[in-house]
Amino acid sequence: MNKKICIVTGANRGIGRAIAEGIAEQGHKVILVCRNEIAGKKVLNLIQEKHGELTADLVIGDLSSIANTKTLAENLLTRYPHFNVLIHNVGIWPPKLVLNEDGLEKSFMVNYLALYQLTLLLLSRLKENTPSRVVLVNAGLYTRGNVNLEVTPWGGDFSSMKTYMNTKLCGMLFMRKLAMQLEGTGVTINAVHPGVIRTGLLQFGGFRGLFLRGMKRFFASPEKGARGPLHLALSDEVTTNGSYYNQLQERTIDAKACDEVLANQLWELSGELCNITKIEK
Repeated sequence: MNKKICIVTGANRGIGRAIAEGIAEQGHKVILVCRNEIAGKKVLNLIQEKHGELTADLVIGDLSSIANTKTLAENLLTRYPHFNVLIHNVGIWPPKLVLNEDGLEKSFMVNYLALYQLTLLLLSRLKENTPSRVVLVNAGLYTRGNVNLEVTPWGGDFSSMKTYMNTKLCGMLFMRKLAMQLEGTGVTINAVHPGVIRTGLLQFGGFRGLFLRGMKRFFASPEKGARGPLHLALSDEVTTNGSYYNQLQERTIDAKACDEVLANQLWELSGELCNITKIEK
């Protein structure tokens, strides 16, 4: 078995933590990217105690702004000359509109723009260490998303329920467009819906929050949710590029995510926002 070095964002809890533990259990090295240093160290210590000190590292990183995401990418490139798996797991479902320091709606930044920016900034290193894989932990709710590039990035159409879906559609549009550009490079990108999992999302107040907390008792565990991302990241059986999986099964991509005009417009806007003008060869 070829040992892989895997970066996992949002690795301190939920599916991200389960993914990180699964990587180490399968004999690979995991780089935990966490915003909360205390929580990140707890997971790091747990993995190292079980599997050895060399199985895991911790990098503190915040994906809530363009500048912070760039800093994280620079830190990863400085510390690690070799890595060949990048798993985008971090995600938020905001109950109210919050704008970040760039004036962008926070979940658009964290759920979509950060994965665009971080992937492209790390892409040259992934190409140096092929075969490499990028995995997007997405959501089946992307099919209910609607993206208006004149307002969505800045929260002009914010909805406590629909905005999350919109950001997941953005991720799918990005995934398909990047996959076409990666053909023949030795790097692949795929997306996966992990299932309906008991995580820290859907933290609402009032009756709706109480109802959702009750429903979560019937959701699947983070460990079950990690199976799909781990499969795409590590399994020799996976040879696809630009595909979407529902847990372990490949599924047809909804027409909304196949809108090439919208994908091109989103790509151009994202590049302007992040000051990324081209993909490094």
